[in-house]
Amino acid sequence: MPVAKSTIVAISDRVQRNRLTGLVESLPDFKVIACTADLMNTYNAVEETLPEAVLISSNLAQLPEFEVMRGLFSALDVRWLVVNDRTGDLSCLNPIAAGAPKGSDLFAVDVGAQAQLIASQLRSLTRTDSSCVLEVMPESTRRNTSNSMSLLTDSASKPKRLVLIGSSTGGVDALISILSDFGADCPPTVVVQHTGAGFGNSLASLLNRQCAASVSLVTSPRPLSQGEILVGAGTKSHLVLEGGREVCAKLIDAPPVSGHLPSVDMLFRSASSLGVQVSAALLTGMGRDGAEGLKELKEAGAHTIAQDEATSVVFGMPRAAIELGAASSVLPLHRIGRALLNPETSRQRVSP
Repeated sequence: MPVAKSTIVAISDRVQRNRLTGLVESLPDFKVIACTADLMNTYNAVEETLPEAVLISSNLAQLPEFEVMRGLFSALDVRWLVVNDRTGDLSCLNPIAAGAPKGSDLFAVDVGAQAQLIASQLRSLTRTDSSCVLEVMPESTRRNTSNSMSLLTDSASKPKRLVLIGSSTGGVDALISILSDFGADCPPTVVVQHTGAGFGNSLASLLNRQCAASVSLVTSPRPLSQGEILVGAGTKSHLVLEGGREVCAKLIDAPPVSGHLPSVDMLFRSASSLGVQVSAALLTGMGRDGAEGLKELKEAGAHTIAQDEATSVVFGMPRAAIELGAASSVLPLHRIGRALLNPETSRQRVSP
């Protein structure tokens, strides 16, 4: 007899949670090992039990923290069935909006679906294409990887290349893609990613496992160093740069900017005095945070990049930057990493 697949039911509505728990428990090939009503408890339960599947309500799946959770657990083959209560737009939860292609970890089902359909969807969650699992680079390999494209100079008296990245919805996967091009001796890199409170450490941990460079969350003033990627996410402070010859990253208390805390605009604007030293990219995301700051960087001589529409999960932030004339280049995701490291050889005309 096959072993029952472990399942967590993460539904915020108590009535629906009880109904779906009973439904799953009635299936002979599934076993409910935990029930949760919010993302933090869901995260803790998944981390502790490593289930094969999670039924999660759409209102929880649309929170920014969920994207980080997916990234953290994707390498462990945790699959997600989003129960759509029809009250929200699931279009940002790629790839379920496109019908959950093979290799996806996201599937959707309506909350009122018949038990047979939910059971069928649950049974379809088992991954059959192992090549789609995120590969975690071994520590010994990634920490010793040399990046021949690094533009940092050996002389402290000469300008050093600095990379800045801002992202929001869809940004976790985009960051993993871009930072995979960064070697262990990459230029100092500072990232602001929109996510909910409490998930900054999780995001930094995820990126640190996937990158050759060292990735850490900024919690106190930090000097910028070659081979280090500093992240601002999940805090109630803005991440900014300050200083002269020795530039430091620090957190400051201030109201939200462009609707966000931390804000990409705040990071970009704080680096405008560094001018030509900077390569900056504004990635997928809703709204317009980062567009004004990217324009200030471009006007100061920085090389600025906006992600193109075809590879953006949500084209809001990059579109706003392009419309402002803030982007030196508009590039697909797979070209952005190398372009940030080699701006002199990667410039591309921006369509009017």
